Amino acid sequence: MGNCLRPVESSFSLDKNRSHLSPENYAWNYSYDEDSTNEDYHIPDSAAPCHSCNLLDDSSLPFFILASVLGILASGAVLYALFRSLFHWQLCPSWPILAQLAVGSTLFSIVVPILAPGLNNTHSTTLCSLGYEVWYSSAFAQALLIGCHACLGPKLGTGQIRGLTLGLTVGVWGVALLLGLPVTLATDTSYGLCTLAYSRGLGALHSTHAAVCFCIFILLPLGLLGAKGLKKALDRGPGPCINVLWVWFLFWWPHGMVLGFDSLVRAKVLLLPTCLAQQILDLMLHLAEALAILHCVVSPLLVALFCHQATHASLPSLPLPARRSSHPDTFEGKSS
Repeated sequence: MGNCLRPVESSFSLDKNRSHLSPENYAWNYSYDEDSTNEDYHIPDSAAPCHSCNLLDDSSLPFFILASVLGILASGAVLYALFRSLFHWQLCPSWPILAQLAVGSTLFSIVVPILAPGLNNTHSTTLCSLGYEVWYSSAFAQALLIGCHACLGPKLGTGQIRGLTLGLTVGVWGVALLLGLPVTLATDTSYGLCTLAYSRGLGALHSTHAAVCFCIFILLPLGLLGAKGLKKALDRGPGPCINVLWVWFLFWWPHGMVLGFDSLVRAKVLLLPTCLAQQILDLMLHLAEALAILHCVVSPLLVALFCHQATHASLPSLPLPARRSSHPDTFEGKSS
């Protein structure tokens, strides 16, 4: 994916006027150009523009499409198994919440081609904004659902607390949609591709989005781990449940970390001394984005593995009539 072989003309002129290289004009051009697949930067006091490779350029379109197709197929298979009572998966604790994880992965998979850089002529401003909203809101919702599942566990979907599952569903997805608004308002299609605009005074929106990603993808799992350790140290119960679903955070943790660091660089809180440092940061951003995209394929597999483990652990403890009664399709009407 991507290359650095084509020469790039800088978007800033490098004439004798040194004001172009002052810290006040330290800027990045992250927008895609039809004639170039690279990104140009100016590092203060540098003698030449800094050309940064773009790994996710037009040549990466097959990667986006393949991830989207595999994600849709995997999520669809898991949802079918959950709602058709196959493999006794409805015995799985809090299976409605797990089904929402598969729904979130499906939504993400659907919008992956919308944001693919190889589809230059298919983007409108509305479609681009909707794509980013669904992209990040579905990821935020999945992270929050995993956190809720870790804290509430068996109480979800068992009827112990009336209306808990419905209220949690509305709350989680509502919050996820609100958290996705900053990046939605910062989208841009002026260069023929659906991307994020880093100009026009949108710095506050990008900083807010980076802070949200850092909190959801980094601080949330760390906070749950800290709460578990604290409760265990104080001997006050087991704390949040850690299971295979937590592997999901490994696909978004680098994105939240690198995006936060990049936001500090753009805000000039941190200054990169060399062009090489900027190129490494750009490479990490692209790799983190590619890893995050792959979660749509892995997430439904994690849900399937969790349900498989949970049902095999619960079935031996059930009497034979209960096992048989759990198998019929509860979503089909009874025949008269």
